[in-house]
Amino acid sequence: MELAYIPSPSSGVLHLGPLPLRGYAFCIIIGVFVAVWYGGKRWVARGGKAGTVADIAVWAVPFGLVGGRLYHVITDYQLYFSDGEDWVDAFKIWEGGLGIWGAIALGAVGAWIGCRRRGIPLPAWADALAPAIAFAQAIGRWGNWFNQELYGKATDVPWALKISSGPNREAGLYHPTFLYESLWCVGVALLVIWADRRFKLGHGRAFALYVAAYCVGRFWIEYLRVDEAHHILGLRLNDWTAIVIFALAVTYIVISSRVRPGREEVVEPDESAKRVAPERSSEPEDAEPADRDADADAADAKTTT
Repeated sequence: MELAYIPSPSSGVLHLGPLPLRGYAFCIIIGVFVAVWYGGKRWVARGGKAGTVADIAVWAVPFGLVGGRLYHVITDYQLYFSDGEDWVDAFKIWEGGLGIWGAIALGAVGAWIGCRRRGIPLPAWADALAPAIAFAQAIGRWGNWFNQELYGKATDVPWALKISSGPNREAGLYHPTFLYESLWCVGVALLVIWADRRFKLGHGRAFALYVAAYCVGRFWIEYLRVDEAHHILGLRLNDWTAIVIFALAVTYIVISSRVRPGREEVVEPDESAKRVAPERSSEPEDAEPADRDADADAADAKTTT
């Protein structure tokens, strides 16, 4: 007897007249706005300027969306390019399918471009955004709930997720892995905020801590999932990805703390100071005493003539 469970929405689309509002896309958009807003507050608190995070996000977000989709399509190519599948579906991002690994990797490339254009160190910007990105992931994961996807193994726990029958899914009660990951991301964000205040993390170490902590949760959550995935030595591909990236993140924290301890004192250059410096350098230096005497003699000669 089913005493308690989490219901799934009957549809992932809400129609506002002729305009379809897709739950998955709505969650992604809200997550991006939260990340930019909270990341902006942290950036200003670290000495940066208001609006800088939003300006760089203009580069980072599109790159991140493309990277997330590419990772999903490449690692699950059979869903789009095998017999009987329509390759055009690979472009239907609103139906779900964003790989966080690709989103972070290519999003970092976009952020690097934006930071370079403003003369800002990317690690400092990433540190400010780290917990904000985790909060954005927590919100974005609810898009999987709207699409009834990426759930875990069958279970009868009171918080089980009820899935209705549909394409590539069977009705039943399953572990709500989307909820597990959402809550884990909130915990990761709070951990990074605490550690950043306690240890004054800098030079990319707050971001590396976010990456490492997320990988720990993603490993066991991924193990619960039952959606189709490639396996290597008995583990899902994303489990191996989490292991490798966790090791890289921890290694970065250790090496960075030894090579560049402390936190950046200046995270964003002052444009007015940069403009004044060249003007001052273009002024002629004071003439030497001998030159001044020569100029005076020349002036006297002109006067006598």
